[in-house]
Amino acid sequence: MLDQGLDPYFRKGDAKTDVFGSDAMLQASPVEKIPAGSTTPEIAYQMVKGETFAQTQPRLNLATFVTTYMDEYATKLMNEAIDINYIDETEYPRIAVMCQKCINILANLWNTPETNKWKAGALGIGSSEACMLGGLAALKRWKERRKKAGKPYDKPNLVMSTAYQVVWEKFCNFWDVEMRLVPLSAEHPTLDVDAAIKMCDENTICVVPIQGVTWTGLNDDVEALDAALDKYNAETGNEVCIHIDAASGGFILPFLDPDKKWDFRLKWVLSISTSGHKFGLVYPGLGWVVWKDKKYLPADMAFTVNYLGAEVTQVGVNYSRPAAQILGQYYQFIRMGFEGYKNVQFNSLSVAQYLDDQVSAMPAFEPYAPGKLPNPIFVWRMKADFQKTAKWTLYDLQDKLAQKGWMVPAYTMPASIETMVVMRVLCKQGFSRDMADQLIADIEFAVNELNALQYPTTTRIAMEKNIPLVSRTFNHTGK
Repeated sequence: MLDQGLDPYFRKGDAKTDVFGSDAMLQASPVEKIPAGSTTPEIAYQMVKGETFAQTQPRLNLATFVTTYMDEYATKLMNEAIDINYIDETEYPRIAVMCQKCINILANLWNTPETNKWKAGALGIGSSEACMLGGLAALKRWKERRKKAGKPYDKPNLVMSTAYQVVWEKFCNFWDVEMRLVPLSAEHPTLDVDAAIKMCDENTICVVPIQGVTWTGLNDDVEALDAALDKYNAETGNEVCIHIDAASGGFILPFLDPDKKWDFRLKWVLSISTSGHKFGLVYPGLGWVVWKDKKYLPADMAFTVNYLGAEVTQVGVNYSRPAAQILGQYYQFIRMGFEGYKNVQFNSLSVAQYLDDQVSAMPAFEPYAPGKLPNPIFVWRMKADFQKTAKWTLYDLQDKLAQKGWMVPAYTMPASIETMVVMRVLCKQGFSRDMADQLIADIEFAVNELNALQYPTTTRIAMEKNIPLVSRTFNHTGK
């Protein structure tokens, strides 16, 4: 047994000593090596809590897309399932069935034509894994068609806008798929359909429009893309399909714009992915992908479990995964129902629109895309005339808001419009109108302080000299 007298993390009486009176509070937290000995749970808790204390106000994190609020019953239910591994389907068959129930509900929200009892879909750790699965299915279907036709299948490509999320770059890198990118522009703040069609050829596995673009909050026009692809495929004999990255919009459009055709009602939409832990209103660790029909899910991607006479299909890049998020999603479906989701999403969108109206009325700012917001995501920029004489940038505003606890990101737009700096606010369940008023007041206060500056800030000087700004985000160095 380790001599407790030599253990800096434990001394006689620590279990009875006040936490902040213990020797452990005089020790630096471990960086490179596991501590030599044990300590009490109270001390361990406080050390971890203390290191993250200043960063544990997630409802003030208006940068993140993920859910930062669930009610106490949802939290209780998920905590009670924290030790369940979903992949143990034999041991927890009802959770496997519950997962399929969630897939069925999503498939029907997206107007599936499939008549099978269990719709074709899969669970993901997040929408990134769900995107991977949708892309992989499209790749495998394309390869199989090429093989049957006796044609080469070594040069697949995928088409989407430059406003893609990094998962698609990963997908193309992992599976050797050429990424063909349609630039955004002032004239085309979303996917330029004509330009996308021109990039398609016999090697295109799919086009990926986005519903709820991370950069802008806008939606690509899927209906126009579907019509253009239908014409293109008829003229060329190709079968270029659509996978929709609806990480955000998949839980917005069915409730707030149910008549809009963006989903399986369109001919070439064969798969849709979404994030349960974004506007699905579940804590992080949950994504979903659904196919239009079982025939669009390649057999070699599926592992089928027979449960009570029904075939339950399991598909995934990851294997082990938490079951708690499934319970959380199913709970939300039962607890809220269609009307409940509609009300929450409507309120989030209304608060976002209120922020849009208030911030856009300020002399310094204008919305990135004028008009009504399609999603609870508000993006704004500095007016060109104001920016000419301003001694500060949006990065400085970001820093000022951070001093009040707000996490509101400033960032440059993707390739082709990378010189444009914008700010973005995510309005989610838990972010109220009252909190929005507090944010607006803090923005006004910060702008007044910045306008009073006699000399330009370092970011302003860098902008004038066309010097790339250093990222304000975490750089994984720990510094």
